Amino acid sequence: MTQQRSLYDRVAMEASAVVIRRYSTSFGLASKLLAQPVRQHVENIYALVRLADEVVDGVAAEACLAADAIRSQLDTLEAETNEAMRCGFSTNLVVHAFALTARETGFGEELTAPFYASMRADLSQTAHTPESFERYVYGSAEVVGLMCLKAFLVGHRYSEADDARLVDGARHLGAAFQKINFLRDLAADFTALGRSYFPGVDVDSFTEAQKTAIIDDIQNDLDIACSTLTLLPSSSRRAVVLAQGLFAELTRRLRETPASVLVTTRIRVPNPVKMRIAALAAAGRLPKEHE
Repeated sequence: MTQQRSLYDRVAMEASAVVIRRYSTSFGLASKLLAQPVRQHVENIYALVRLADEVVDGVAAEACLAADAIRSQLDTLEAETNEAMRCGFSTNLVVHAFALTARETGFGEELTAPFYASMRADLSQTAHTPESFERYVYGSAEVVGLMCLKAFLVGHRYSEADDARLVDGARHLGAAFQKINFLRDLAADFTALGRSYFPGVDVDSFTEAQKTAIIDDIQNDLDIACSTLTLLPSSSRRAVVLAQGLFAELTRRLRETPASVLVTTRIRVPNPVKMRIAALAAAGRLPKEHE
């Protein structure tokens, strides 16, 4: 990220940095281990993702906007994002900061279009087939991992094989994060939003076998992502190790929680445990199997 910034650019990036700290303790904690300018890029990406989520599930509905009005707001946000990536400016501070990152790290509508498609699916789709679930997870999470990877790799060159491994790892890590959140929010998504993301899963009849199958799938995603950690530049590796560690711990706790409890209780990682995982990551400690 270039050093010479206009006041407007700096204010836009400062606004985006606030979002990750206020909305996510896990990602906010992990982002602190990113070196600059990578940290700012990731903050800019996260802020736009959170803004779109608020349009779909948050303050737009709380403001009593009708479904068509919410869809219109999301369409407008996508159009504004596309235009900002093209010209480098937006009157929306979060969109402006995101566009700076997109232009400087080298991604565009090939990643934002699937993201907005998944956000749009949330406005009308309440259940998924295996095919639609795969598309949704790619657009809502895997592309975000790919955006962050673009930021991680600025100024670094890799062989075609290693680059492909990193892309695969970023996709699987994004998918794991999304599936973990779906599992821990199973009841809330169904009760408050009327959604069931996992194909064939009904909250009222959620079984231990279904939970185990989901956890095994998540663990596979985490394992694939973990195998690429040593390829990451030092400017981002510790942060990704921390994020992976936090979600691996959450996955372990979800596995140990009975299915009947998961549909009524949101499982979390206690703060002291988060701090222990953060300390190990900050010290450069990789997961045992990859040290």
